[in-house]
Amino acid sequence: MSELPLVSVVIATRNRPEMLRTAIAAVVAQSYEGPIECLIVFDQTDVDQSLNSEEPLRSVRVMPNTRTPGLAGARNTGILQAHGEYVAFCDDDDYWRPTKIAKQLAGIGSALTSATGIEIDYGGHQTERVPTRSTFTLENLVRKRLMEAHPSSVLMRRDAILDKIGLVDEELPGSFGEDYDYIIRALQAGQIAIVEEPLVVVRWGQSMFSRDWDTIIAAIDYMLDKHEVFHRDPKALARLYGQRSFAKAARGDTQDALRDVRKTLRLSPMEKRAYVTLLVTTRLISAPKVLDIAHKRGHGI
Repeated sequence: MSELPLVSVVIATRNRPEMLRTAIAAVVAQSYEGPIECLIVFDQTDVDQSLNSEEPLRSVRVMPNTRTPGLAGARNTGILQAHGEYVAFCDDDDYWRPTKIAKQLAGIGSALTSATGIEIDYGGHQTERVPTRSTFTLENLVRKRLMEAHPSSVLMRRDAILDKIGLVDEELPGSFGEDYDYIIRALQAGQIAIVEEPLVVVRWGQSMFSRDWDTIIAAIDYMLDKHEVFHRDPKALARLYGQRSFAKAARGDTQDALRDVRKTLRLSPMEKRAYVTLLVTTRLISAPKVLDIAHKRGHGI
C-alpha cells in the first residue's frame, strides 16, 4: 500500500490570534491518517513563532507574507512554500469539521479541485449551504455567485495550481473576491469534485473589508474587465452591476448608484439588487441593515 499523500494547509492571518488557534486546532484534529503540514502566513503583522510545531504527521510552520500585502499575496506565499501534493485553504476565522480532508481525498478522483459545503455562523444564526454536483457549474457560479463556493472548503492538486489554474490574483483590489476569481479559473481549468456535506464552519462578520465600498467597487470593475464569461450572460452581468449599484448607494453616491440601477434593470428586470439599491438611495433602509438581514439568512449582496 502506497503512503498517503501530504496535504499542505495554508492559513493566511492578520490580528486574529484566538480564532487562528481554533483554525489550527481543527486542522491538526483531522481524521485523515496521512501527513498534514499547516502553513501560517502572517500578513502585515508580527509572526508568532510560538505556533511552530514539528509534531509527526501534523507540523505547523509560521512565516511572513513575502509577496504583495493582502490575502492574495499571503495565500501565494503559502502555496509556494508548501511541500504537499495537495493544497487547501482555511481562513483564520473559519474552522473545519474533523472528516473534511479524508472525505475530499476519498472523492477527488481525477479532478483538479475538490470543494465541500459550509455552515455559515453569523451572530448566532446558522445556515447550511451545500453545493451539489449538478449545481456547481461555471454557469451557476457566474450567474448566482454560489456562496457555498468558499475558499475554506477548497482542496487542490498543487501541480494544477502551478500549471493550469495559476496562483491567486494579487492584482485584485484589496484581494476582494480573490476566492471567487480563483474558483472561476479552477472550473475553467478542469473538473471540481464535490463533497455534499457542510464540512466547514464559516464565521461571517469578521471580514476586514466587508464595508469598504471603494475597494468593493474597484474589485467588481476589475472582475468585469478580466472575465469575459460575465459578458456572455445578461443575468450574470446584471448581478454584478446590481452589486456595484448597492456599493455606490452605501457610500452615498446616489446618482452613480441610480445609473447602475438603470443598467442592471435593462439587462435583467427581475434583478433584486437593483430594487434593494433603490430602497437604500431613498433611505427607506440602510445598507448595514440590508447586509445584516442577508447575512442572517446565509446570503450576501
